[in-house]
Formats: sequence, C-alpha cells, structure tokens
Amino acid sequence: DAILLSEAADEDEKTVYEMYYKFEEPVNKIANHRILAINRGEKEKKLKVKLNSPDEKIINYLISKEITNENAITAEYYLSSIQDSYKRLIAPSIEREIRNMLTERAEEEAIKVFGKNTKNLLMVPPVKDVRILAVDPSFRTGCKLAVLDGTGKFLEEAVIYPNEPRNEVEKSQKLMAELINKFDIDVITIGNGTASRETEMVVSDMLSKYTFPKKVTYTIVSEAGASVYSASKLAQEEYPKLDVTIRGAISIGRRLQDPLAELVKIDPKSIGVGQYQHDVNQTKLGQELDGVVEDCVNSVGVDLNTASPALLQYVSGITKTISKNLVKYREQNGKFINRQELMKIKMLGDKAFEQCAGFLRISDGENPLDKTAVHPETYEIAEKLLKKLGYTIEDLRSGTLRDINERIMKIPVKEDKKVKMPAKNVRLKGFEALAQINFKEDKKPSGEKIKDRIKVLSEELNVGVPTLTDIIEELKKPGRDPRDEMPKVVFRSDVMNFEDMKVGMKLTGTVRNVVDFGAFVDIGVKQDGLVHLSEMSDKYIKNPMEVVQVGDTVNVTIISIDKERQRIGLSMKKSPRSKND
Repeated sequence: DAILLSEAADEDEKTVYEMYYKFEEPVNKIANHRILAINRGEKEKKLKVKLNSPDEKIINYLISKEITNENAITAEYYLSSIQDSYKRLIAPSIEREIRNMLTERAEEEAIKVFGKNTKNLLMVPPVKDVRILAVDPSFRTGCKLAVLDGTGKFLEEAVIYPNEPRNEVEKSQKLMAELINKFDIDVITIGNGTASRETEMVVSDMLSKYTFPKKVTYTIVSEAGASVYSASKLAQEEYPKLDVTIRGAISIGRRLQDPLAELVKIDPKSIGVGQYQHDVNQTKLGQELDGVVEDCVNSVGVDLNTASPALLQYVSGITKTISKNLVKYREQNGKFINRQELMKIKMLGDKAFEQCAGFLRISDGENPLDKTAVHPETYEIAEKLLKKLGYTIEDLRSGTLRDINERIMKIPVKEDKKVKMPAKNVRLKGFEALAQINFKEDKKPSGEKIKDRIKVLSEELNVGVPTLTDIIEELKKPGRDPRDEMPKVVFRSDVMNFEDMKVGMKLTGTVRNVVDFGAFVDIGVKQDGLVHLSEMSDKYIKNPMEVVQVGDTVNVTIISIDKERQRIGLSMKKSPRSKND
C-alpha cells in the first residue's frame, strides 16, 4: 500500500525533473527508470522525496501483537511507546529499506540494459576495406579530419572551420573534396557530438555540389568515449606525435571499420549506451561490462597478426602482460604462421594456450584450420572428418565446403524398422491381417536425420557429438564473423532539418539507445526521435529489447513533433495514430 511521492524543491525553477514536481505512484508499480530519475533529482536537490506508508494500519497491527489486555495498567504506556518508536525509529527504517530495495532493483535492471546495449554496439558489423575521411565536429576549435586507408592506417590530417564563429563553409568543402579525390575516399564518418548536425549539413551540401569518380556517402558514428581514448596512455603510445583531437577523429573513423577492435580500447562505462549509468553501482556495472566485452571478443575471434594489446587482453587466458609480450614477439619475428608459435610467447603456458588458442585466428597461415574456431587439440579429428567426407585441407583453404551437409547425409545409418500393427480389438485373419501391417519406415525430419549421421560419425571418430557439431559448423564457413548477421550500418548522402519533419512521414533510422521506456532512433536530424514502449509493436510487449537492439535499422513513422522542446515522437506500428489526433 506504500506510495512514493516527489515534489519540487523550488516550483518556479525549470529543470528536467518537472514531470516529478507533483508525482506519486504505488511502490509495487513504479517503473525502474522513474526510480533512478527521482533518486538523481533528490541527489541534485531538485526534488523532495518521501514514502507515504499506511501508518495507522501498521500501528494497529503492532498494538494487536503487543497489547493483549487493553484494560491493563501498562496498556497506556505500551500504546505511547509503540506510537513513539514507530514514528522515530520504525517508520524511517521502513522507508530506508523500501527505498534501498527499489534502488537495488532499478540498478540491477539498468546494468542489464547497459550490458545488452553494449554487446549490440560492439557486435555492429565492420565495414571492411573502405577508405575513410573521419570528421570530429566542433564549433570554435574547428572540425578535425583524419584520412584512413582500408586497413585503418592513418594517412593524413587537416582542420576545417565550417561552423560558428568562422563559417568558412566553401573553403571547408573544397578541402574535403580535395582529400576525397586525393585518397579515393569511400565514406565520410561524422561524430555525433557537438556541432554534429551542423557539420552533417555542410558535408551533405558538399556531396551534392561536387562530382566524384564514384559515389561517396556519409554516416553518423557514436563518438562516446572518443575523448577518453584520445587522452589515454594507449592513444599516446599509438600516436605519440599526433594532437589529442586528431586521435579522437581517428577513433571515430575506425569505429566504422571495426567497432569491436576500436571500442575495446575504451572503458565500456564511457561508451554511453544505457540509462543512468553514473547513478548505479559502479563496481557491479564494471564487472557486467567487462564480461560483455570478453564474451564479444571471444565469440568473434581475434586476428593474431593485427590485433592490438587492448583487444588481445580480452581473449580468454591472455593477461595484459601476455598481450604485450605477444605483440612484441610479432614485431620482432614477423607474422604468425601457425598457432603453435603461441607456445614461444613469454609467460603463455600450456593452460593459457588451451584457453586462448581457439579464439586467435591466422587468416593466411600454414594450416587453414588456424583461421577457424576449431581448437588445435581437435585438428586431428577435423582432418579425419574432412577425409571421411572426401575433402582435402586445400578445399578448406578455398572455402569450398558448401555441400558438407549433403555429404554427411550420405553416411549410412542403421535405422529400426517400425511396424505399424492393426488397431486393438480388431480381429483379422490370414492375408487380411497381413495386409493391414505397414512395413514402411516412419519418416523423420531432415534435421533429425543429420543428427543421426553426426552421431554415427562421432562414434567413428571417438569424439563427443557437441564437439563434432561445432567443428562441422566451423568447416561450413571457415573464418566466419558472427557480426555479419547483425543489422548493417545506414549510409546517407543527404540531410534533413528539424523544420522538414512532418507528422505522418515514414523514415528509416538506426537505433542508438534502448532504455526501459523505449528506444532512441537516429532519423537524420539533430535530435534522435523516441519510440515509446507503447509504440514499438502492434502486440503487447513488456520490454523494448523484445523488439529492437542497439544498431538495428528500423522503419518508423513520425507521430508527434514538439518544436519548443525539439522532440520527435516515433512509432513502429503498422498503422500508427498521430498524437495530435
């Protein structure tokens, strides 16, 4: 029956907490994001918060338990002591416990959301082999440009001033066009921070004015944590001679080429995909996010010949020291040609090798199995399987194992003949009875049939079915990247203004953040639009993550526009209704 109440500390002050100036909601119904918002408002002294408990009911309950004889001489003293102790001690204690319970529940959910969002951001597919002009936008200090080749190698830097106060638009556009032609640029990446949309308009206008040998597009990239990385010791080691701001531009460009490899260089708490991340328990948040990063790195795998120490240290079994030793060995001895070379790395013992070898890939090594997730301990089994199915190692190198399922289906299996008997209580004689018996095999789905044959193979090769199944999946697509199955990046060549937005417009956007109450979607204007939980699906859903994830490309309809507060309401429903209706 308890109700959480909040009111303004100063009703005349305009703050982001205005919706909580006169707010009340039952404790058992209040949403997690509201709890965290109210807590923050109280901490910033913008809100006054209290718990309205059924005091009279609680006091009556205590009286019924403690005072058994109302006529006793001590009854009056018991009554006054119960009332006093409840007011001074019990009620404040109950309020603290309930508030703490609500906060713990809300923080736990917020940490889970942050973890899921971080995973989806890290697993955004890399845009490979594209030459990039990266732009770190700004007003007064100018936009920093960094040119990267298809491998992420830094080639050239520049600074332009297209925005306030200098407004050198034409000069800036000319310089960008020269860099595009000089380095055969494919894509322009623009950070989504300060002056992002203003810079985007300049870039879009430039792409429409100038003619290039091939189509050049642009995309907006999250720059969360770029400034943290650019000032870090790691960035100083990578680019000791470059200015901090140019390092930030390089990070923005590389996030498109390989988001995972670049984002692991940054404390995951600085990536900023979640809600109230600075208000939750930082130790628990750190543990959750470190686990998420490690899972992502291990599921994708790491190229042994290109990975940085920052990426390698997230691989199972590899410590920070071992990652540095590994890179040092590579610099001194050249590329790794097989996984067995790992045993030469200082401090990398048998146990560490057992843990890490399957996650470290060599794309052009001596053994094509080195580019798969097949562990060296099971190479012999994989080779026997290939031979059994009529393949050679060279077939694996050229990736011609597309018909592996068909070959597995040719493996003979001893199947029981199932006899269908006549129905009970039906008495048949002689040939009539024989004619009713069905000697045909029961048909099995193809999925079950292939499982039967894998089981036969596992017995022949003396290996467990799960291990053999994993090996077969790897051989189907050697060196496959699980990120390729995730939603692709949206590229643009033009830009829209807030003034261009109209209720009813249908647009395509990218999910930038998912929170308890909905998802924020980049639709190509300065402000991300909000798809509220109630507008995410035509059917009832409890959580936005049932429908969308960070990085998803979604089709939306504008249902409301608040010009004063610069807010856009979106819907993902098939037949959405305008909020103005």
